[in-house]
Amino acid sequence: MIDRRVTFLGAGNMANAIIKGLLRAGLAKDKVTATVRREEKKVELEAAHGIKVGFDNVAAAKEAEVIVLSVKPQALDKLLTQIAPAVDRSKLIVSVAAGVPIAAIERRLGSGARIVRTMPNTPCLVGLGATALSAGEHATPEDLALATAMFDSVGLTTVVDEYQLDAVTGLSGSGPAYIFLIIEALSDAGVKVGLSRHQSLKLAAQTVLGSAKLLMETGQHPGQLKDQVTSPGGTAIAGLHTLEAGGLRTTLIDAVEAATTRARELGEAFLHKP
Repeated sequence: MIDRRVTFLGAGNMANAIIKGLLRAGLAKDKVTATVRREEKKVELEAAHGIKVGFDNVAAAKEAEVIVLSVKPQALDKLLTQIAPAVDRSKLIVSVAAGVPIAAIERRLGSGARIVRTMPNTPCLVGLGATALSAGEHATPEDLALATAMFDSVGLTTVVDEYQLDAVTGLSGSGPAYIFLIIEALSDAGVKVGLSRHQSLKLAAQTVLGSAKLLMETGQHPGQLKDQVTSPGGTAIAGLHTLEAGGLRTTLIDAVEAATTRARELGEAFLHKP
């Protein structure tokens, strides 16, 4: 059970998803706060969740036991400088800022800051996210357990070493974009062979969703499940032959590798900012 005062500095889509998950998991509304920059966003958040929303990052940080850094990476420098005087070692810092290393956050907040860095993905918005977490040097096992419980409320979690977070970014962080492209392509294919756009998109999306659920629930290797669909001389093997000839497997591997490399480059750039 999560029972801490949690504040979200920045309240975009990911913060919204986590707030919703925490409240669903039983955290009292009066223990959740958020900060925003615009009045209309404040009104929207208060109406959606019934939580206290303000504009003062420093005041919110002072009152919190857990501070979630949920602004865009390009806005993080200014935010960290702003809240540094209000952050002491009694507070847990949870970052969802993609590509920002723990060392860069610690350098701005001071040595000894208790930091857990996370890499969630957008399916957190529907409670089916995949989040990897990595604890900083000064975070305790209890800190990591608390952060893990927060993200368990919006999907699946796994703990990794920080250097692996770039790979997580390339795979599951960026992965929804790859899957949406695949769904769109399958839908286009359905239209080409005679289905309506509505029928085709619905069937393509449900096929991806059902296939993933089948793999997760059975625990079988994807190759085994593929073989169950592939009968001798049948339709599936004809389609698979075309996919292999087109290099789909290699292309997906290359995409994850390219995204991982880019995540590493962005992290290095942030770390070496003055």
